[in-house]
Amino acid sequence: MRKPDEERFPDQLGRSVRAISEYMGIGLQIAVSFSFFVFLGYWADSRFGTSPLLFLAGVVLGMAGMVLVLMKVVRQANKKK
Repeated sequence: MRKPDEERFPDQLGRSVRAISEYMGIGLQIAVSFSFFVFLGYWADSRFGTSPLLFLAGVVLGMAGMVLVLMKVVRQANKKK
């Protein structure tokens, strides 16, 4: 006969895996959005010879993108509660 704790374990494991994958997805979104704008600024600087202005603009836009992603996550977390 199984104990009640053993029956709940798969359910807890499933919730944990879903939570981990959700946070990994958020981290990936943040990293990709920041990297995209930084590399875009770097490319534009090398193309137009405006170093480092467009690179810095890319950094600022990447940071703004990170803030927007975090705000979206916080709003979704508040809705769940």
